[in-house]
Amino acid sequence: MDKFGKSQSVKRTEDVRFLTGEGRYVDDITPQGALHGYFFRSPVAHGVISELDVADAAEAEGVHLVLTCADLEAAGIDISIAGAVVKNRDSTRAADPLRPMLAKGKVRYVGEPVALIVAETYAQARDAAELILFDADDLPAKMDLSTGGETVHDEAPDNRAFDWGMGDEAATEAAFAKAATTVALEVGDNRIIVNSMEPRGCFAEWDGTRLHLANNAQGVWVHKDNLIKSFGLDPENVRVTNPDTGGSFGMKAMAYPEYFCVAAAARALGQPVRWMADRTEAMLSDNGGRDLTSLAEFAFDEHNKITAYRVRTKCNLGAYNSQFGQPIQTQLFSRVLTGVYDVQTTWLQVDGYYTNTVQVDAYRGAGRPEAIYVLERLMDRAARELGVDPWELRRINFIKPEQMPYRTATNETYDVGDFDRLLTRMHKEADMAGFAARKAADAKRGLLRGVGLCYYIESILGDPAEGAKVVFEEDGSVAIYVGTQSNGQGHETVYAQFLSDQTGIPADQITVVQGDSDLIKEGGGTGGSRSVTTQNNATLATVAKMTEAFTAFLADEMGVPAIAISFDDERFRAEGSNLTPTMLEVAEMAREKGRDDLLTHHARAKLDARSFPNGVHVTEVVIDPETGVVTSDRYNVVDDFGNLINPMLAEGQVHGGVAQGIGQAVQERVVYDEDGQLLTASFMDYALPRATDLPNITFMSEPVPSTANIMGMKGCGEAGTVGALAAIANAVQDALWDHGVRQADMPFTPHMVWELLNGAKIAAE
Repeated sequence: MDKFGKSQSVKRTEDVRFLTGEGRYVDDITPQGALHGYFFRSPVAHGVISELDVADAAEAEGVHLVLTCADLEAAGIDISIAGAVVKNRDSTRAADPLRPMLAKGKVRYVGEPVALIVAETYAQARDAAELILFDADDLPAKMDLSTGGETVHDEAPDNRAFDWGMGDEAATEAAFAKAATTVALEVGDNRIIVNSMEPRGCFAEWDGTRLHLANNAQGVWVHKDNLIKSFGLDPENVRVTNPDTGGSFGMKAMAYPEYFCVAAAARALGQPVRWMADRTEAMLSDNGGRDLTSLAEFAFDEHNKITAYRVRTKCNLGAYNSQFGQPIQTQLFSRVLTGVYDVQTTWLQVDGYYTNTVQVDAYRGAGRPEAIYVLERLMDRAARELGVDPWELRRINFIKPEQMPYRTATNETYDVGDFDRLLTRMHKEADMAGFAARKAADAKRGLLRGVGLCYYIESILGDPAEGAKVVFEEDGSVAIYVGTQSNGQGHETVYAQFLSDQTGIPADQITVVQGDSDLIKEGGGTGGSRSVTTQNNATLATVAKMTEAFTAFLADEMGVPAIAISFDDERFRAEGSNLTPTMLEVAEMAREKGRDDLLTHHARAKLDARSFPNGVHVTEVVIDPETGVVTSDRYNVVDDFGNLINPMLAEGQVHGGVAQGIGQAVQERVVYDEDGQLLTASFMDYALPRATDLPNITFMSEPVPSTANIMGMKGCGEAGTVGALAAIANAVQDALWDHGVRQADMPFTPHMVWELLNGAKIAAE
């Protein structure tokens, strides 16, 4: 294998066990004889609990335990689940309501867990749930994004979770007042369900002193800290493990009621307890994504240069706040608000609302697609209203390479970027010169063709620090312990490949160990495209520490000063010595000399700054006006991910992200009725993209290596979806524009597109 930097495409080693049924998913590895958990969930969206009688269920065949919120409190458990809280624009603290592990007093969304039934079999637990006597005095469901209505939480009397803002509002208003032109667009971003391949699940076991929870999450330490707090246990008495995880998309990162309740049941019974969601249960109870509406505006000078940008967003948080940091909406806009454009003044207001539906994080494994979607839809509208070519309008407003490092209006510093270079390459790769001919040919067949462009930028989020531990095993293999968690991205291949590049240790002799709080004492988990960059930065630090220790050891073995010894990523060498040992050979020498201290090496490293992956997506869609069917016909991506370790895996990530984006843009939509009942609670009603719905996706790398890390890397895991939403939407809008349609919002289902076309036709008559 060549050295790092030559970007070798290496097939994923973990796929062999996945494809042969040897994966270690949480439901595969539960302890033998584990009891089964089943959650009784609220059948109504909003109501005061007037009856909850579990006596008959507790006496049912095979049932060992039924837990309610009262039982959890009686056991001394802190029933509150952490939620994110920000400061409002007036500096007051945003709403911080109690989110109980099981419903207490009220239910606030359909599917909220009310009781846990634990039985010898899943069927017995499910049948016993039918015996629970539950009644609630119905209250109106709050289903719209506006203040007022029936109060969901007393802490938010107007149902507003927060009113957050950033930027210089006065300066922005002044820029708009003197603008040569202003352009505004209200953009909706439809709610979606994550639908990871493997639904959420866990098992817990208690040995009388120590609690072990295994769940399919995105890291172990958040969950360990949650359990320590809730159960009042010492840190050394809590272990959390993550086995193989079949998809997550950000949804599995945070706390959920089920993990606490299963752990409480295992502790109460002294027996292991398992739980795995079925698909409808997951659709009801998982954190969803998106669901926000934004009014965005640009102010232009007489040269079509953007001087200011402002956006007002209403976002649906569902019934409760989520766990991490600020609400995701505020993170996403503050990170990438100005995009790749040289905007001097920016102001943002985000209003968060509670509604009686499933809780929402506006985060589905796509970085900050909401912000990019708003920005690029507005840019497309501006080009039309200004009569400017959309490619040229972007070029006018790009931050130029000579302006780097560039401090944005939202206080982010972009270290490098050559956005026009990528756009120019894309124009050729997408064969824009041939678009007019393709459009004309489709028109002769009665079809509408449109082209959509999106230029995105995102940032690596999450903890900038990570650790790596390398252990030389007795059998000659090497283990690297990492603080991130693979959810299907190929970490086992990438981390082994990178360590091999740096040390010369054959990749097939390296085992990647992840997801165990006993083995890895600290880590940031996976999320926000942080994994490869932060983890490999830590690996570099560990290799440096290991090389230094081995060099000191070899000074005696080789009979030369340590300063005379060098390591060339394969062997240690020194003039005057015939010894040229590899890392593995040095480790074996150390073992023979009883130097066990040289067999384990650990280091933590922190990135000094973020890196900013960016790129351009161009797609063409074809619409049949008779049926409203939208077909994605061509899709091209040119990305700047900096230096790549494994281009094949990066391309795979992009393909998956684009598929996800096309799914939301064309098919996916969560629908509730006026009573808060989920109408899209199965794959009979919720449409995911299939292979036949996707075009051929071409991916090209145009790297501008980052200066924010020694490897020159930029994250790539979320990039596909970030660009796909606006590219598809702009293409559909382009196809419909000449037919009088001035506002087209996702999802572009056949019925919706057909109605848009026919509505425009009727209006023109």
